This record gives sequence, structure tokens and C-alpha cells, in this order.
Amino acid sequence: MSEAADKIDIHRGLKGVYFDRSRVCYIDGRAGELRYRGYSIHDLAAHSTFEETCYLLLKGELPTRALLEEFTAQLKDARRVPPQIYDVIRTVQGAHPMDVLRTAVSALAAFDPETSDKSAEATLRKGIRLTAQVPMIVAAHEHIRNGRDPVAPDARLGHAANFLWMLQGRAPSTDTARLMDTDMILHAEHGANASSFTARVVAGTEADLHGAVTAAIAALSGPAHGGAAENVMLMAREIGDASKAADYVKKKRGNKEPVMGFGHRVYRAEDPRARHMRAGVEKLSREMGQPQWYEILEAVVEAMKPYSRHGVNVNVDFYAGAVYYLNGIPPDLFVPIFAVGRVPGWAVSVLEQMENNILIRPLTLYNGPEPRAYTPLEQR
Repeated sequence: MSEAADKIDIHRGLKGVYFDRSRVCYIDGRAGELRYRGYSIHDLAAHSTFEETCYLLLKGELPTRALLEEFTAQLKDARRVPPQIYDVIRTVQGAHPMDVLRTAVSALAAFDPETSDKSAEATLRKGIRLTAQVPMIVAAHEHIRNGRDPVAPDARLGHAANFLWMLQGRAPSTDTARLMDTDMILHAEHGANASSFTARVVAGTEADLHGAVTAAIAALSGPAHGGAAENVMLMAREIGDASKAADYVKKKRGNKEPVMGFGHRVYRAEDPRARHMRAGVEKLSREMGQPQWYEILEAVVEAMKPYSRHGVNVNVDFYAGAVYYLNGIPPDLFVPIFAVGRVPGWAVSVLEQMENNILIRPLTLYNGPEPRAYTPLEQR
């Protein structure tokens, strides 16, 4: 290895590396702060809707009432999936829901009238369509794999409420719909996370939006990125009782194993999104007559407090999984629900990449064998 190569700094996982600028998402990991387009996640979670937040992310500003109504109508009008996509879902229905979603979104490219149009205007329209279609795919698969016909969307319902309607076949309560709406707001965008970065890498090659989102779904499916919500409830069920949480955490930490739902690549303080889901879990668990789940989770949080000084704090997925579980949603749908909320974030990542596109092509530092002579096969 050359002397110059010895001086090269390696940033494994690109940790701490800024590869571009963005006007969309601000994260202060030490302070535990998150903003979309300058607006605090706390204000958006408390006062906004997913539709309004989606408009903000995709178009840059909060809409007027008239613009929001027009945008909401566009989302509702896009709640249509070609019948061939249902055939694809039926063919692969036995796969994990994330694999089904990835396959179905990829197949959608064959039926979208603007797949090959990579202009910003067409990409925005496709982003809106995918925002409406992804929840339809997730809900349709849940019914098909259980021998039922998919539930048609209800134009009277907002985005989150309609998703629950299509998924469960019954209209959700106002509080349940609002909690899912908040969950989607919290998951809508999060800077250069693994799946959004993947979408930008794909867009950097001048591939289409469907290709970028398909790749993003694949990235999200990995347990190191999207799988925490599913694993948190597996952990809670394994613990079984709040009194056993401290021993569980002690054993995990003693074995140098992660405690699911804690730690984040960006945040050293508590994930600012977590507090909004915590309140929802507490209320929902008591309403459902299952307070033990909230109590177990809070006992785990208490047991993990000594590790907070090392930056290992609770993240949003710690509570999100409990919300889904209490709503009777199967655990293998937890990550697809994450994807349902993240579509506008992926779309705006692609839109930003396209503004001043460049092929994303980092380097690896070679540390293999020194130059050596080739030996013909008969001499080996």
C-alpha cells in the first residue's frame, strides 16, 4: 500500500460524511431536534395532518386551505391499482409483506403512464400516486394472503383512516385514525437515512422513480433500518411482565446484545419523535384493557437510563410497534406501515437529487494482495 494511501481516512458507513445539501430535513442529533422544511416535528405532530405534511415536503411550503383540498383530492383520486398488480400480489402472497411490497411497486412501473418521464413535474405526480398506492398494496396483500378480497378505498376518509379501513375492513375511531396519522407524519422524512440515500443513489444513475422507491423499500426491509418496530413487540412479549424488564436488559447488555428500539445513528439525545408515540401507546393500551404493554415498555426505558449518557436512547420505533400491535395489526406488517408513511420522503429525496444530478460513486481503499504474476491453470 502506498504512503499516500496510509493517510486516507476511512469513514465506514459514510458516518459523519456530508454528500450534498438539502432544504428538506434538519436534524440536530445532540439536541434531539427534527424539522421538516423549517417546521418543528413537534408542531407538525400536534397540529398538522399527513396530507398537509406531505404537501409541505413535496412542494416546500404549507398549503392554503384551497391548495390542501386540491392536493387531498389528488391523493384520493390516485387510490387506484391496476388489476394486474393484484395478480402479482396473489402470485407472491406467501412472501414477507416487505418483499411483496417491493415486488408490487416494481411491477407498477409497467403500468404508470409516466414511468419514462423523468421531469420534476412528472416525478412529483408519480410521487403522489405512489403515496396513495403503497398503502393499497399493503392492505390488499393482508387480505389476499388470508383468503379475502381486497377492501376498496373510501373517498370519505383521509389518508391514515382510509389505510386502516382498507387494512381491517372497519372504520377506525377518530382517536385511532389520528394516532396513525401522527405515526405517518413522524415517519414521513428523516434526511439521508439508509433507504432515502438508496433512493438518491438510484436516482443518481438517472433511473426512474419507481426504481428508486423499489430500492428504498429493499433497504428499509433490513432489521438494522426498518425492522426495529417489529422486533420491539417481540421483545415485549418475551419479557412478559414489567417486573422482569430490568433483568432482561441486564442480561442483554451483559451479553453485549442490542436492546431493540434503543439507539440511533443520528441521535445522541432521545429521538424527538418518540414522545408523540409514547403518549399514544399509554392512552391506547389503557383503552384496550392491555396496560401491561405500556408498563413493560416503560420498565425497559427505566432500565436503559444508565446507558443514555452513552447516547443510547429510545427511538420512535420503540413505541410505534406497540401502537400497531394494540390495533391488532400483524407484526410482519409493522415495517410496511413504516414504508406507507415514508413514500413522500423518498419522493422528495429523488426530486432533490434530480435538481443538480450527479452520479453517487464513493471509493473504497484497496487493502488486498500486492501485485502478483498470473499462474496458468495447468501450473497450479
